[in-house]
Amino acid sequence: MMTSQPGATGVASPELDRTAAWGTEEPSVLLVEDDPGDALLVEEMVADSALGMSLRWVRSMTEACDVLASEVPDCVLLDLHLPDAQGLEAVSRVRERAEHVAVVVLTGLAEEGTGLAAVAAGAQDYLVKGRVEPELFGRAVRYAIQRKQAERDAVALQASQMQAQENARLERGLLPRPLLRGDGVEVVTRYRPGRAHALLGGDFYDIVQSADGTVHALIGDVSGHGPDEAALGVALRIAWRTLVLSGVTGADQVGRLEEILLAERARSGVFATLLILSVGPGRRRVRMVRAGHHGVLLRGHDGVEWVEIRGGPALGIIPGGASWPVEELEFPEGAALVLFTDGLFEGRVGRGTQRLGEEGLLAMARELTGLAPAAFVDGLIDRAEALAETQGGLADDVAVLYLRWG
Repeated sequence: MMTSQPGATGVASPELDRTAAWGTEEPSVLLVEDDPGDALLVEEMVADSALGMSLRWVRSMTEACDVLASEVPDCVLLDLHLPDAQGLEAVSRVRERAEHVAVVVLTGLAEEGTGLAAVAAGAQDYLVKGRVEPELFGRAVRYAIQRKQAERDAVALQASQMQAQENARLERGLLPRPLLRGDGVEVVTRYRPGRAHALLGGDFYDIVQSADGTVHALIGDVSGHGPDEAALGVALRIAWRTLVLSGVTGADQVGRLEEILLAERARSGVFATLLILSVGPGRRRVRMVRAGHHGVLLRGHDGVEWVEIRGGPALGIIPGGASWPVEELEFPEGAALVLFTDGLFEGRVGRGTQRLGEEGLLAMARELTGLAPAAFVDGLIDRAEALAETQGGLADDVAVLYLRWG
C-alpha cells in the first residue's frame, strides 16, 4: 500500500481547492485505482514527469464520488475495473458528478477498444497501463485538462450566443417597425438599455396606422427589469397592436391590456404604465389615454412645452377597479409630440442624489429645439446620459417616440 506525507510529491490526500488553469497553479489529479501496484506506477510517473501535480488516490468509485462531492480536481485518472463500477459505467458516474473535470481512462494492454469507447463516452483520453513513459503521461494529462477547458469555453460561448439570440428576439418584440400606410407622419424612435441591466427591460412602444388613416401610438413601461418583464412588455405591445387593428380604441384598449397584464405577469406586484394616443387624418386634435404614465413634450414653432393630461392609475394597481378618461389635446400645424419612458429624466446628475427630473428635461429640450427631429431626440438622450455619467450612466432603460404631423 502506498503512503505519503502531506505536501510530499506523490500520492497524497490533502484537502483540494479548485485549482486554476494549467500553468498558474499546480494541477490536481484524482487517481481512482483499486490495484496498489498500478497506483504505485502512476505515483512514479508523476514524480518522474516533473509536472508538480497534486495527486490523491482512492480505491473505489464510492470513495471517488465522496471526494468529488466536495472537491473539484483538474483531472480524474480512472481505472475501468473497479470493485463497484465496471467499464463505461465508471466514466458515466464520474461525469455525472463532475461534468467539468477532465477524465483520462487507464486501460490494460488488450483493452484499446475499450479506451476508444471511453473517449467516445466523454473521456478526454486513455492510457495503457505499463506502456506509458513519464513524459507521455504528463503530456496526456496536460492536454486532457486543456481539451476539457476548451470544451467548457465552447459551451459557454454557445450559451452566450443563445442568450444574444434571445435578447434579439425580445428586442424585436419590444421595438417594432412602425406600421404606417402612407406619408404625412414623421417618426423617430430610440431605445437605449440601462447600463445596470444585461437584458432589455420592460419599456415598449408601437405605432400603427389603421385603414381609415388614423395614426395610433403607444409607449409603456413594465415595472422591473429582466426577461419576465421584457416578455410581458412584448405581450402588451402585441396585444395593443391587435386591438388597434381590430377597431378597439380609447379606454377600452387599456381595460383589455390590464386583463392581459394580470394574466401574464410573473408576480402580483408587477404593474405597467402606458400612454396611448390617436390622431385622425387631417385633424389637429389628438385623443390621449394615460395610465400612470408621466407627461409628454409638445414641440411647436414657438418652443417646447410639457403636457400632462388627466389620467388613471397604472395597469395592475387596482385590478378591475380603475378607469381611464379619454382626453383631447389640440396641437398646432407642424407640431410634434415626444413620448418617452421615465428613464430619460430619472437619472442622477452630478455626484449627489439629485435627479434630472421633468423640469430639467424640459429645460434641455428647449435648448435643443432648433435641431432636426432625429438630432433633437439623440440630443436629449446624450445629454441625459452625460449628466448621469458620474453616477455610472442612466440606470434605467430609455424609450423615446417622436411623432410629427404635417
